Amino acid sequence: MTIQELDQAYVAHTYSRFPVEIVSGRGSLCRDSAGKEYIDLGTGIAVNTFGYADEAWQQAVASQAARLQHTSNLYYSEPCARLAEMLCRRTGMARVFFSNSGAEANECAIKAARKWASENLGPEHFTIVTLRNSFHGRTLTTLAATGQDRFHALFQPLTPGFIHVEAGNIPQLEQAFAEHKVAALLVECVQGEGGVLPLSPDYARAAEKIVRDHGALLLVDEVQTGNGRTGSLYAWQHYGLAPDAFSTAKGLAGGLPLGATVLSDKLRDIFAPGDHGSTFGGNPVCCAAALSILSRLDDSLLAEVREKGAYLMSVLSALPGVEEVSGLGLMLGVRTAAPAGRVVAACMDRGLLCLTAKDRVRLLPALNIPMSLLEKATEIFREALVSLSE
Repeated sequence: MTIQELDQAYVAHTYSRFPVEIVSGRGSLCRDSAGKEYIDLGTGIAVNTFGYADEAWQQAVASQAARLQHTSNLYYSEPCARLAEMLCRRTGMARVFFSNSGAEANECAIKAARKWASENLGPEHFTIVTLRNSFHGRTLTTLAATGQDRFHALFQPLTPGFIHVEAGNIPQLEQAFAEHKVAALLVECVQGEGGVLPLSPDYARAAEKIVRDHGALLLVDEVQTGNGRTGSLYAWQHYGLAPDAFSTAKGLAGGLPLGATVLSDKLRDIFAPGDHGSTFGGNPVCCAAALSILSRLDDSLLAEVREKGAYLMSVLSALPGVEEVSGLGLMLGVRTAAPAGRVVAACMDRGLLCLTAKDRVRLLPALNIPMSLLEKATEIFREALVSLSE
């Protein structure tokens, strides 16, 4: 049996896979089992921060794996402690809980908010407000937090205590806080799975004021936007927000599973032993990988991300067949005249890997992708659009 046949026979059918088997890569280029080369503008859905087989990342992972691949959280380990320190020093936050994924990081933020609200506002303050069109994960609780009905239908009953309001609608948000005992507002600064749609800065600041006026907490989901993706270390920094907690994952460890819930001083002691836990959270190898990634996300690199994002937005916006480009930094959504799925397929045929997000083509290149490859990628994108218009 071929790999594709084995997968179809034995792997749960939760993914609509492309008929491509990726076998190797270097930087922003990868090859499939037939030897075809692709420029990758998806990076495993914003995971491979510095592309494939990054040498510094490899060395950090291999060195740590040769010493200690895992120890339970009953013991201390240096990579875990060093990474928590780096995250806090880079963001002004106070403590970190490590898990394995973005959904788990969001679950932890929700638990922290509910415990804090119960202790400080009263046990009736358990409601979490999120935005329509948001996406926060696929566990039952993070599905409940997700503001898209299409994810809810097959899995009722979901965890109670979540309400959704329209992004940008301040009166609706004010009404939600007036009618419910709210523990926290949870937002994405850029709604990734919802179409790569940034919140307006005015709305974000007004929303934070409503949260503060009601004594609730502000939680920011940085699972996809975080770790340099938008041109700042975390997207809330673009907006001048002061989250009480934020979650992150995906690109944090550059290709290994690691989630983090980063807590402000207000929440630094919210958890006591036994309140929460994760067998693999803070895994030494994953944390060593993240230290390698985070240590290189400096001001110079973040400026490059902003410049490359501006380049892509300018060039793509001018292409025939492109109706709109949205996003921040190297997290872009392209609305095209042709259906997004057909555009992605046409790009793949020509050696360019892209993603979709609702009705848009989604681009999430490696943060260090060379300009020469970006230029080549935009030309392939143009050719794909032309082919679909003929």
